[in-house]
Amino acid sequence: MKAVLLDWDTMGPGLDISTLQALLPDLEVFGNTENEDVATRVGDAAIIIGNKVRLTRRVFDACPKVRFVGLLATGTDNVDLAAARDHGVAVTNIRAYCTRSVVEHVFGCLLNLAHNLGNYSADVRNGAWQAARHFCLITHPITELSSMTLGIVGFGALGQGVARVAETFNMRVLVAARPGSDTVPEGRVPMSRLLERCDAISLHCPLNDATRGLFGSAEFKAMKNSAFLINTARGGLVDSQALANALRDGEIAAAAIDVLPEEPPVNGDPLLDYAGDNLMITPHIAWGTLQARQNAIDELTANIAEFLAGKGRNRVA
Repeated sequence: MKAVLLDWDTMGPGLDISTLQALLPDLEVFGNTENEDVATRVGDAAIIIGNKVRLTRRVFDACPKVRFVGLLATGTDNVDLAAARDHGVAVTNIRAYCTRSVVEHVFGCLLNLAHNLGNYSADVRNGAWQAARHFCLITHPITELSSMTLGIVGFGALGQGVARVAETFNMRVLVAARPGSDTVPEGRVPMSRLLERCDAISLHCPLNDATRGLFGSAEFKAMKNSAFLINTARGGLVDSQALANALRDGEIAAAAIDVLPEEPPVNGDPLLDYAGDNLMITPHIAWGTLQARQNAIDELTANIAEFLAGKGRNRVA
């Protein structure tokens, strides 16, 4: 069965795909594929594998032999799922493959912000410690995680993983009700309460109509001015200009951002222009440990094997 992998380079180096290639001996691998070239490269293939490449209705219309799409990601916002269903195409994603990687990244950021590691490192490089009168230099706040309440927005595998580790730090954890829902299940809190009470908020929800622009000017004004925001989910959850303004005006204390609305941000972004030392930006790497990326390949391979056996696994369409 002919198959194409359209954006292999997004997965990074060091991965073993021998099992996938054995399963799909006619697999053709492309490092990158521009959106305008997707339909041509898919051609008469029955299986499409991709990570971030966009699969639009035009692609499904132009490639009627496609029967299966295997995503190397959990998010599905780059695929027209309605068009896939209309064409009878099965679509699968991968789940829980990078939980440990993302959780470690979140707490790396949280500890960095709470202990002001970046600012203290800068002080040493700038000669402040060398000129100090005492053995230590305490010029920035240092906060123990155990004194903090952590808010989690999105309580799937990633959000639950963050909650478990937070509890080992003796943090109090609040979980927001599902964005866009009119109900607040037991064990959850309304978003308004989460914003008001949390010392740090970590985002782990998908990007959809209910969550796009979820954090904007009003939300930042409602947060504590000592609070941190951490976003390892999707850039579109946060209004970049509103966050830059909130950081500049002291409406929140700091933010750690691993994702932006456009990736790579070739057209710029207000956060890239922000010069304050209370913002950390990383290039969408929270998921990117070698172990997590290999898990992604293995999960994809399992999804395809189940499809070829006439079964469904991790189906989203």
